[in-house]
Amino acid sequence: MKLRPHIYRCFSLILIFFIPLILFQSCNEDSGQVTEQQEFSDEELLDIVQEATFQYFWDGAEPNSGMARERYHMDGEYPLDDRDVVTAGGSGFGLMAIIVGAERGFITREQAVERFERIVTFLEDADRFQGVWPHWMHGETGEAQAFSPNDDGADLVETALLAQGLLTVKQYLIDGTDKEQEIAERIDNIWREIEWNWDTRDGENVLYWHWSPNHGWEMDHPIHGYDEALITYVLAASSPTHPIDPEVYHEGWARGGDIVLENHEAYGYSLPLKHNGAEDYSGPLFWAHYSYLGLDPRNLEDRYANYWENNRNHTLIHYEYAKENPYDFKGYGENLWGFTSSYSIDGYAGHKPHVVDHGVISPTAALSSFPYTPDESMKMLRYLYENHRDKLFCPYGFYDAFSFEHDWFPERYLAIDQGPIVVMIENHRTGLLWDLFMTNEDVLNGLERLDFSW
Repeated sequence: MKLRPHIYRCFSLILIFFIPLILFQSCNEDSGQVTEQQEFSDEELLDIVQEATFQYFWDGAEPNSGMARERYHMDGEYPLDDRDVVTAGGSGFGLMAIIVGAERGFITREQAVERFERIVTFLEDADRFQGVWPHWMHGETGEAQAFSPNDDGADLVETALLAQGLLTVKQYLIDGTDKEQEIAERIDNIWREIEWNWDTRDGENVLYWHWSPNHGWEMDHPIHGYDEALITYVLAASSPTHPIDPEVYHEGWARGGDIVLENHEAYGYSLPLKHNGAEDYSGPLFWAHYSYLGLDPRNLEDRYANYWENNRNHTLIHYEYAKENPYDFKGYGENLWGFTSSYSIDGYAGHKPHVVDHGVISPTAALSSFPYTPDESMKMLRYLYENHRDKLFCPYGFYDAFSFEHDWFPERYLAIDQGPIVVMIENHRTGLLWDLFMTNEDVLNGLERLDFSW
């Protein structure tokens, strides 16, 4: 048994250094086999993109844990020694992507169940702090990996994104075989161990994002809306064991009602909620994705907003901004749009209209918006695949980001950007993940406690 970590390390090194070269070669060969005359229907294109992107969480997963790697660089160059580092939130997205893979026949249900069991076993033994997982963990050991100098412990938002995926898997398995029901019960146990109310920092009416065993509350990041973190408050209110009071949501997330944005309009579309740091236009598009992979926005409403209206208008503002193209960046238009947090020409950036625009397009922005803008998103998908797949599309789907303006095409992936593509395309096509997540009784009780309708 003592040799097991060394075996996994050797296997990981093989995957890291040799598989990308093989995949990159086969990717180029495959792209050469697709002729200019070959045409695909919309459904065929969605199949192609979903299956390739799903592989990030299947073939590309860290082998010991089964979890999603934080990043995967086809060029083999990594900014940190993080080749075995897995991500909590991205793995939550990956769990949901695996459900899609099983239902679409990319893998068998039995294969999916085996992977779920491996991931749950890893999470049961991984570092947790009051039941809250860190942002990053080592895939071989489950030990926390610092995300930043003071962020080496609990990450409540990443834990919420992971829990969203776990609860969706629970609902997928709950009426299955004895083995599937056992995994569902184990998921329920670790869900119940998350002490959401502890992160109110001694009873304040707000949740805090980070806590460290070495630095305490040094990060000092209260979670105020509006951004990607709505699911954190919903799940915190949904906990059957450690729930927050509704006042934490209304005073903390909703800022005592100040989250409401009066008389806002951009490109003819109104936003009902103040988008943090981007009130004049809108925030990065992952804000319309992360919380809504399982949480169904179609009829979701509380005293502050209709979330379908908020998310659809948020997306259309991005679309219209690209068409306007105020900085005259190369390629922007109805076939090339969508801005979100992703790799950028100078590292990593939270791209958004006007406020942060470096001429960089992130495919996940438009492709994960399929439920909100099916026609506009399909234009983007078809344009990229039919005209630029040789530069942009490889074994795990479209690369994370690119720029025609700067002739910049990095061959790199991020878990948090790949996952929403698979999941939100599926929600557009069948509503699968929404239908599963919204059958969880704890979640429905939490929404009711916060006075949501759905």
